[in-house]
Amino acid sequence: MQIIKDNQITDDTWEYVPDDTDLRNGDITVSLNHLKENNKALFDRNGKLGVRLTPSDSATAIAEFLPNLSLIELYFPELADGRLFSHAWLLRNRYGYKGEIRACGHFLPDQVFYLSRVGVNSFYPENTEDLSSTLVGLKDFSVNYQPSVN
Repeated sequence: MQIIKDNQITDDTWEYVPDDTDLRNGDITVSLNHLKENNKALFDRNGKLGVRLTPSDSATAIAEFLPNLSLIELYFPELADGRLFSHAWLLRNRYGYKGEIRACGHFLPDQVFYLSRVGVNSFYPENTEDLSSTLVGLKDFSVNYQPSVN
């Protein structure tokens, strides 16, 4: 699978593991509930660990785990919910998270510029045929009027 990371298309090694699936080694992301309930087992396995946040999750809920997380996925289940923009901003500015923040799911190529301004540095659109238009969206504007994370 390919994603956009740090403004270029690259291969991805991460896999999302649903709650009802056995843990495995390798680079995985899990739900916030799975992280809360099984953090000891998750941190003891081989491989990097990430968490997938949905709009209804709280960025504050993962604050204590941030030093041990290599990836935070912001999962957009639908186009009409912008709470994940706030999650990214909070993770970068309030909690000082320096790792990868990835937008995945149902977001538009038109939104990637704004997502990058709040701290998202990788993108995995629902339709991987959108990778090139998503990459172009990162360069939508050449002048920024407001300060941002980047």
